[in-house]
Amino acid sequence: MPRGDGYNFFQSDLVSSMSKTVKCPQCGKAVKWVPESKYRPFCSERCKLIDFGAWAKEEHTIPGDPAFDDLMSQELDDLPTRH
Repeated sequence: MPRGDGYNFFQSDLVSSMSKTVKCPQCGKAVKWVPESKYRPFCSERCKLIDFGAWAKEEHTIPGDPAFDDLMSQELDDLPTRH
């Protein structure tokens, strides 16, 4: 519950001094998980765009059952549309 006095725990010095470091999913470089890390979890725009391109070329996939996905997609297609 908020304290009502303008205090925000997530902006406190305690939390900001305990910044977590993660590895860039593309190149493995250490990236601080702070608002100033513009491309987090990536270390740079380049790594972000390389990853985006891999998704666009379907080099990355999310595991699932294709038959189930097709079935669910068909059910969505059968729903009446609102105009």
